[in-house]
Amino acid sequence: MSILINEDTKVLVQGITGGFGGKHAGLSLDYGTDICAGVTPGKGGQTFNHSVKNVPIYDTVAEAVKETGATASAIFVPPPFAADAILEAIDAEVELIVAITEGIPVMDMMKVKSVLANSSSRLIGPNCPGLVTPGKGVDSYGGCRIGIAPGYIHKRGNVGVVSRSGTLTYEAVYQLTELGYGQSTCVGIGGDPINGTSHLDVLEMFNDDDETEAIIMIGEIGGNAEAEAARWAKESCKKPIAGFIAGATAPPGRTMGHAGAIVGGEEDTADAKKAILRECGIAVADNPSEMGKTLLEAWGK
Repeated sequence: MSILINEDTKVLVQGITGGFGGKHAGLSLDYGTDICAGVTPGKGGQTFNHSVKNVPIYDTVAEAVKETGATASAIFVPPPFAADAILEAIDAEVELIVAITEGIPVMDMMKVKSVLANSSSRLIGPNCPGLVTPGKGVDSYGGCRIGIAPGYIHKRGNVGVVSRSGTLTYEAVYQLTELGYGQSTCVGIGGDPINGTSHLDVLEMFNDDDETEAIIMIGEIGGNAEAEAARWAKESCKKPIAGFIAGATAPPGRTMGHAGAIVGGEEDTADAKKAILRECGIAVADNPSEMGKTLLEAWGK
């Protein structure tokens, strides 16, 4: 098992004809992902040509879903139009929508969040690296990669990774792989103040997943999502968790990197979040270079 995606997931790419979307669609095809369709309004009937396979392009998400049976979408659409792209995918009843786009206006995301609440879709992101479920083949290829994460650092295994930070996701994955421990699924939930899926949502899925035996949870300053997840884990999670909180040196009141990484309350600081995680039985790494080691110690490996 894994969570959210597996080697059989059929993925469409909104914005496949753009430079960034096309590049990562190609890398996902190379990884073994079943990219079955692209969507760019006005370019329906064209083809995204790649050495692995040629991918048909459609004008609308609804048409792409009808013709290919896609259940997941990767969104590589510029910020002014990205919310409409998410709403189009929701309207087409795409099960999993992964919004890579950074810089979507907060007001746009408020509308998306409202529509999402009354839909059957799940949104990952925006402003996220996406997801990877490593394959079981040589070098873990043959899995599913939606987004921009480097596939080659992943290894199939039993550790779930959830993170607000893209680069720290990759760092945790690389450390685990180098230590000989693979991943079940790696989920980058994004660093915007309004997103579709939280740390808690992903922890619940990892807790219910038979393949996932241990978890790394990476957070940062701003908001209370990590504290909420930690308190839930104390009462309900059966699996060892290691955590890391970025932003220890960030001055209060200043946005650091991610739009949601701003200290606005007592629980928003890195020190406060670390204290809460420790109180909830989560092993905390004080240095990002120690995330993998900290998990193995908590796991008893």
